[in-house]
Amino acid sequence: MISNLFILLFFISFICLVVGLIKPSLFKRFTKKDITRKQVGLIFGGSTLVFFVLTGGTAPGIQPVQEIEIAIDIQDIKEDENVIVNTGNEEEINVEDIVPQNLNQSQQDISLQTDVDNQSVTIKTIEPQHTYYSVVSVTDGDTLKISIDGTTKTLRLIGMDTPETVDPRKPVQCFGKEASNKAKELLSGQKVRIETDSTQGELDKYGRMLVYIWRQDGLFFNEYMIKQGYANEYTYDLPYKYQSDFKSAQTYARENQLGLWSPKTCSGDTSQSAESTSTTQGKYYTSSYHSSKYYYPASCSAWQGLSENYLESFDSLEDLLSSFPSRTLSPQCQ
Repeated sequence: MISNLFILLFFISFICLVVGLIKPSLFKRFTKKDITRKQVGLIFGGSTLVFFVLTGGTAPGIQPVQEIEIAIDIQDIKEDENVIVNTGNEEEINVEDIVPQNLNQSQQDISLQTDVDNQSVTIKTIEPQHTYYSVVSVTDGDTLKISIDGTTKTLRLIGMDTPETVDPRKPVQCFGKEASNKAKELLSGQKVRIETDSTQGELDKYGRMLVYIWRQDGLFFNEYMIKQGYANEYTYDLPYKYQSDFKSAQTYARENQLGLWSPKTCSGDTSQSAESTSTTQGKYYTSSYHSSKYYYPASCSAWQGLSENYLESFDSLEDLLSSFPSRTLSPQCQ
């Protein structure tokens, strides 16, 4: 039917109009020169109007057109791949980058709608489905084990490095226990998804998988640990995918004196041993109450607000963490 052909051409023109207005540079591969949004509007806007009129003129009667939904996978967009758009008329069109590149992975639905005499087109993104794996154990701040198909795999996290706590060749480093405890707090009993990075390879020299990890609630663990001062940004050899983001996260932690950047902890120098820093900073305090989470160095006056009935004091941070390994530095002292 001629009317069906005009209907199809109408929708193709309209989709090209929408795509062109969002990112006109996509048409450069066909025109071999830059094309402006105004030119896109004149060309595809005009053709859309013409095909709309021809559709109405050739149709046997006014038939309401059902909403057409164009589903686009976020992962495809982020990786600059061609996206197949199904118009519902058994026709497929390749479209690239029809939404901004800085689209956040947590955005599950972005719709663009327009109505022309009961006709509408909806463009929406669909959050990709991810596989999550159970955390078996947390070794320290940047190393953990997960279960993949019943096999335990050791992961070394890309782009971050926490002070040493388990290397037999080195003493426990400044803020190492805190970083390890924070990792255990955030990951123990959780499920995570992993992402590899082709620039870093699959395994390190110890046979550990090199990955980034996210919790099910969307927490990007690698970046979080750096931004909160529990880890340093670490580039092993080649630049990696999130290097710029991680460097910005470290700048934020350093400027705000968070975690290992605090003058009350390591002042950014984690090469010193935890023992040497604890002996120079005096006593440490915590509460033995069952719901307590934090410890307080003597230099932080917040410890004075703790109940005397539960107040515990220690001569070193090492002693405190031996008795209360889950304690972390109070945010009031950072």
